[in-house]
Amino acid sequence: MTDHEENPAVATHAADALLEHLADRLGGSASVTAVYGEPVTADGVTVIPVARVALGLGGGAGWAGEAGGREGGGGGGGADARPVGYIEISNGVAKYRPIRHTWTDVAFPLAALVLGIALPNVLRTLRRRR
Repeated sequence: MTDHEENPAVATHAADALLEHLADRLGGSASVTAVYGEPVTADGVTVIPVARVALGLGGGAGWAGEAGGREGGGGGGGADARPVGYIEISNGVAKYRPIRHTWTDVAFPLAALVLGIALPNVLRTLRRRR
């Protein structure tokens, strides 16, 4: 009989240890330096890149009782960083400048507006045909 069969807390501890290890390994990529990059200065202007950072972890462990004698475990995780803008410092004034995305900032709202205007007319026309 293994330790896991005698004590389910051992499997839980193993899963906790795995998640802590993953957090330690991935935590560095989701730090403040990933959100605010290294400043760059040229011609009296300082630019500090800004990003959105996400961190996800998951894991699990399992075991079966007396007859099964099974064990299992696994885990994984990931980090994602996407640029969202920059801070521009010039003449003692700091300004946040977002990075614009044409599709999400212009095209989607415009498409929603057109759909909102056209949809009632389409629905009225379909009702009349019945």
